[in-house]
Amino acid sequence: MESTAPLTLFNSLTRRAEPFVPVHPGEARVYTCGPTVYNYPHIGNMRAYVFADVLGRTLSFKGYKLTHAINITDVGHLTNDSDDGEDKMERMAAAQKQSIWDIAEHYKQAYWADVRALNIRQPAQWTVATDYVPQMIEFARGIAAQHCYKLESGLYFDVSTVADYGRLARAQTEDGEGRIEAVEGKRNAADFAIWRKTPPGEARQMEWDSPWGKGAPGWHLECSVMSGAVLGFPFDIHTGGIDHREIHHPNEIAQNQAHCCTNGLDDAANSGAKVWMHNNFLVERSGKMSKSSGEFLRLQLLIDKGYHPLAYRLLCLQAHYRSELEFSWEGLGAALTRLKRMLIAVGRLSQPSTRKQRSEPTELAANKKWFDAAVSNDLNTPEALTALEEVLAGLQPNDVKLTVVEEYDSVLGLDLLNLTRADLRLRPKSAEITEAEIEATLAARKEARAAKDFARSDALRDGLAAKGVEVMDGDPLGWEWKLG
Repeated sequence: MESTAPLTLFNSLTRRAEPFVPVHPGEARVYTCGPTVYNYPHIGNMRAYVFADVLGRTLSFKGYKLTHAINITDVGHLTNDSDDGEDKMERMAAAQKQSIWDIAEHYKQAYWADVRALNIRQPAQWTVATDYVPQMIEFARGIAAQHCYKLESGLYFDVSTVADYGRLARAQTEDGEGRIEAVEGKRNAADFAIWRKTPPGEARQMEWDSPWGKGAPGWHLECSVMSGAVLGFPFDIHTGGIDHREIHHPNEIAQNQAHCCTNGLDDAANSGAKVWMHNNFLVERSGKMSKSSGEFLRLQLLIDKGYHPLAYRLLCLQAHYRSELEFSWEGLGAALTRLKRMLIAVGRLSQPSTRKQRSEPTELAANKKWFDAAVSNDLNTPEALTALEEVLAGLQPNDVKLTVVEEYDSVLGLDLLNLTRADLRLRPKSAEITEAEIEATLAARKEARAAKDFARSDALRDGLAAKGVEVMDGDPLGWEWKLG
């Protein structure tokens, strides 16, 4: 499928939608702020990676050679994004009485499992922060004389030494970065740590020698170093959650300006990336999204309750990435039902048609143009999904529709050509019955109904219901049962 609509993306730095013009013709270089692997990611965290995946898939669909890097933060991120508190990794290692390296490996693998479950494509490179500490020290050494100063607690960046600090967050028109840690001796409230010196008498599991004392890099420094090392400055697109737009990314930008000897941000490329993109929050009204709330909402919880992870991916796609998305179990259930309907329709494409088919090249061309325009308009996935469903409901020959579905799903990533109906029928962890027992009982019930033994049929149905199985007689979707 030829993609002809111009790709337009919303740039958080300029606050406007702009035509995508790559730094290197025919290429797209993208950096995504990845997780701090001190705990399991919650589903709100994972929305950011679904968004970044759709962006990458769209760039590939538009014909660009994609280089996508995602970082793994295993050192330096403090318990408060505003640059204060304890190191998240050190605190979790102490709480669990484990090696910080074991903590990092465990939660990195858990994150990668969620990435696979959500059908997120592997990036060209995962960058792990501790692999780049020597480069971080050299980066800091290169900017220290003109842009930094030493305090007892480490090396700090003076934000007054770069033009337009905070423009991404619009901090200069608000109250500034008042949430930044108040450290005695800081020149400006918004100044932030480049290198954190280990306090006297303390020892960290992760610490390195540096010109500013034994310690660890600041969180903001890591992303500047890794993005520049892998993609080069300037690169095309930097993504992250909207929470990064207020502190973390403005600090990255300041470091990039200092490193590249660049000036103000009227030229977006001076920020290190030409385009900064941010997905909005996933909102859950009960407060269980937070990792501090105990059983927070992680992808495995959804699976344990019988929801396929791609139903959550579809839930994300149903809202534009820059819109708030409210999570509810009812909404997730509706997304699962929509996914089932799509899967049934796709399944029919490999079977003889029961309807009269006709070739409508003009109609199909218009749909393709619609889909292309939707994803090219700042990743308008809600509209792209509607275009997909129109193809599934159309009267074109099945082989033609199957090709179009494959093209569309290369962007949406719902794995429609590989998923089966059985894949979507997950057994909740709390259900005290096996699928084999369910199927055997359903077979017995079918025999009872055929023999008009409705009392036995009802008894078998009630027995299943007592074990959490809802039998759906006459279900228009064709699913025989679901675990409630």
